[in-house]
Amino acid sequence: MPVGRPQRPTRWAWAADAVLAACLAAGTVDATSKSGRMVGFVPPFGPPPRLPEPPRPPVPPHHATPVPLWPHGILHAFPPPWWLMVLAVLTAAPLVVRRRLPLTALCLVIGATLVYHLGQVPGAETNGTAFFTFASCLVAAYSAAMYSPNRRALMWCLGTGTVLVLGFYKRTVPEFSPGFVPFLMLVPLGLAANTLHTWRQRIAALEAEQAAATRQAVEQERARIARELHDVVTHNVSMMTVQAGAARKVMDTSPDQAREALLAVEAGGRAAMSELRHVMGLLTMTDAVDLAPQPGLDQVAVLAGRIRDTGVPVDLVVSGTPVPLPPGVDLAAYRVVQEALTNTVKHAVGASVTITVEHLAEELRIEVADTGGASSPSAASGNARGLLGLRERLAVYGGTLEAGRRVTGGYRVRAVIPVGGV
Repeated sequence: MPVGRPQRPTRWAWAADAVLAACLAAGTVDATSKSGRMVGFVPPFGPPPRLPEPPRPPVPPHHATPVPLWPHGILHAFPPPWWLMVLAVLTAAPLVVRRRLPLTALCLVIGATLVYHLGQVPGAETNGTAFFTFASCLVAAYSAAMYSPNRRALMWCLGTGTVLVLGFYKRTVPEFSPGFVPFLMLVPLGLAANTLHTWRQRIAALEAEQAAATRQAVEQERARIARELHDVVTHNVSMMTVQAGAARKVMDTSPDQAREALLAVEAGGRAAMSELRHVMGLLTMTDAVDLAPQPGLDQVAVLAGRIRDTGVPVDLVVSGTPVPLPPGVDLAAYRVVQEALTNTVKHAVGASVTITVEHLAEELRIEVADTGGASSPSAASGNARGLLGLRERLAVYGGTLEAGRRVTGGYRVRAVIPVGGV
């Protein structure tokens, strides 16, 4: 399983890989040309015609020695063919993408290396070329182990490549003097330590990403709870403030009206406590909390009745055929009406309100419009967070919210929520 997704290489990384590939390719090409001048190679389309040998002075028979010739009569001075030079370049060129496509680079390097060495004439001086091709294979294997996110495919590629390279070790593995043996033993240990360190860094980065995602989820949940508390507290406390103020003004002159206002305050307080218990139940999720069902469009009539009890004329118009809505959509629609009525009570004292709920085949339309009025003392504490929260809530379900002043006076809040397919 991948530990983490590798990052995109930077420009400096691309440049470093290009320089590395160019150096190894140049070394392989140079070693190929030198080994070709010394021994020669078998061309892909048969041996070339044998060149005439220069005349030699006569030698006594007892001093004559046989002149060795290579198979097919190829001379020592025959240059390496072009296709072998191309393969020499391809043994290191894929290292340019060793960070971006590590497994692809590994397979290309090992494949080109095997074809390159199998194309050389047996017995040729290949130790110089094997040094560069073997270095390219090591770099490709290290890059695959470091940057490949697919660990299973990595194991298969490394295992197959190791078997193929060691299977032709006489050509692919260079000969080292005894002084290089300790160095060769330290190289795998260093690569393993570096790989372990990199994997730990990846794990730490992944844990940091998970912690950041958790913090973001917590912040989003806190914002949602804050919106819920704002909707619950603002509406009900605004109603209670208005009713308590009205009761105070008419307490001496009209005790009956004062008593009705205080009853409305009590009803608003009970409603606020009920919804607060519901929100707290979502936080605690314990059986000891009595969770009441979330309000929906079926509670809009009750909400309008509570507003009428405060002395605000409210008309409710419902058209179309109601359909069952998901709890989230139903609650969002109720919150739109609740927030609009709260703003009317706070900012438009003496206004009348019209609530229009229109059920269509593909969407639900809600409009709350008032005729305008004076602002109450509690309006100064508003922070416009309610409408912002509503826009965010509706955006979750693909809905939109429009709020603004009417041309004829007053204020209007209009919401459109898609319900197609519900």
